[in-house]
Amino acid sequence: MKNSNIFIISGPSGVGEDSIINGLTKYFPIEKIVTTSTRPMRSRESQSNPYYFIDKQEFETRREKGDFIEWAEQYNGQLYGVTKQEIERVKSVSRRTDKIGTWKIEWKGVITAKKLFPEIPAIFITIPDLKILEERIRRRDNINEAYIKERMAYTQEWMKHADVYDYTVVNEEGKLDEAIKKVAEIIRKYI
Repeated sequence: MKNSNIFIISGPSGVGEDSIINGLTKYFPIEKIVTTSTRPMRSRESQSNPYYFIDKQEFETRREKGDFIEWAEQYNGQLYGVTKQEIERVKSVSRRTDKIGTWKIEWKGVITAKKLFPEIPAIFITIPDLKILEERIRRRDNINEAYIKERMAYTQEWMKHADVYDYTVVNEEGKLDEAIKKVAEIIRKYI
């Protein structure tokens, strides 16, 4: 996969990884690796935006057939994974168009991806303080306390595995453009 221009950019929910990936379009043409998910599609979403939506039965069948490069069950009990076909699609687009492929996965997926593709740089997006993250989640999701506690426990577990990444970028409150610029600088080292 050398010279495929694919970069893992991930972090716990609420740290701003989607905002950073979207902000990278100021610096590079982007092709996102689309994850397949069993979670229900929301009203503002569509097939392939932000996920390929399938039911659990289909996911499990495809997993057993070996279609997924990596997969995991997340805090919400839903399954998420990236197919071999999706990686090939983005590699092909990247070669033809010089787009940068961005791969957003959770820490368990990063471990698997780094074993299979050690040459893909993995960039961890984080925040300086978990209290800031909790405030962001509360503002964004506006949901019950049990969900917030579950999400924060999952985030604390994620933070224990920051060492699986090659780089760490802190997305400080009110400084999103600086975080985007730092990620762009890391990417430029490879292209």
